[in-house]
Amino acid sequence: MITFTFDMYLTLGLAIILYLLGSGIKAKVGFLQKYYIPAPVIGGTLFSIVMLIGHNLGLFTFTFDGNLKNFFMVVFFTSVGFLASVSALKKGGIATLLFLAAAAVLCVVQDGVGIALAKVFGLNPGIGLAAGSIPLTGGHGTSGAFGPYLEERGVSGATVVAIASATYGLVAGCLLGGPIAKRLKDKHNLVCKEGNAKEAQQQAENEETLARKATMTEKSFFKAACMIGIAMGVGGLITPLIKKAGLSLPAYLIPMLLAAIMRNIVDATPNKTPIDEIGIIGSVCLSFFLAIALMSMKLWELADLAIPLIVILLVQTVVMGLFAYFVTFNLMGRDYDAAVMATGHCGFGMGATPNAIANMEAFTSVNGFSTKAFLAVPLVGSLFIDFVNAFIIQTFTSIFVG
Repeated sequence: MITFTFDMYLTLGLAIILYLLGSGIKAKVGFLQKYYIPAPVIGGTLFSIVMLIGHNLGLFTFTFDGNLKNFFMVVFFTSVGFLASVSALKKGGIATLLFLAAAAVLCVVQDGVGIALAKVFGLNPGIGLAAGSIPLTGGHGTSGAFGPYLEERGVSGATVVAIASATYGLVAGCLLGGPIAKRLKDKHNLVCKEGNAKEAQQQAENEETLARKATMTEKSFFKAACMIGIAMGVGGLITPLIKKAGLSLPAYLIPMLLAAIMRNIVDATPNKTPIDEIGIIGSVCLSFFLAIALMSMKLWELADLAIPLIVILLVQTVVMGLFAYFVTFNLMGRDYDAAVMATGHCGFGMGATPNAIANMEAFTSVNGFSTKAFLAVPLVGSLFIDFVNAFIIQTFTSIFVG
């Protein structure tokens, strides 16, 4: 068998090529667009299939430099930390706090279900976590981060399981949300009470976005890069100290926490955090991180886990539907807005925030807009749940995984 060894530069070059390939394929395949499958996931998965063929035929294999993947991962999650604004949480009101609580409880439920079913199949509990809130509420980014973290603790195949589960969740979340919301609407005779609120909100958002983009400059991007770098640098000093004290944490967790602290300190001053610039940097690094993580997947490790994984994911889908129907809907007020938020929760509770928005738009385009839902769900899905989920995953890992 021939082994191709890629250094840091070749690894980055291949990741970019696969990202561009995935973008081209996605632009031509409606299914991939409909379910918001990320371009690096498409390109990276195709390459991992090539690796699978080479491995099974005994022809070739690839090894990649892991430093870049780790770097891009930490940059992305540090950028997520800067989104955790207390002022934004307050702006969302009680609905955002309640929805965040529901989302956090779902993370606990997903991890509990995953671990319980893994034990039923005689698997390492870490496999249950890799098919729990890591890929479902967390998505591909969290999967790529915590998969290797679990593997370091002896959970063989965790990364492949998590990535595969995250991809499944993108599709399942979209398919599940609509029927749930329709059933709630019909059963409780729910009616939208808003008029042209959608148009007014859209106009306000467009004006705000244009105003923010007008302030983007080389200086603002430099400030964003400096803030990310400072959080990563200080985190890089603190994390080894915590490890020496006997607590092992993912490399990104402390930088993400420091970023949140920095954001809220800056918000308390006349200065502003360049959040849009930080978001752009984070998005670019996420794409590179996913491409590298996906192209280095060892799909042959999934063979022995295929049947247990299918069962776990099907059960997780049922749990998500029941949770949205009975918990999210009731907690959010048992009204039309609550039904819209229930379909949104299916979107990012199984997939990602774009899936949540797609679910809500599909439902409200026929039945009427919900300002409350379109404020709370994106706030929780894009700003806060990754932060909360990381600590929940870490807690379960410390208890159930060696």
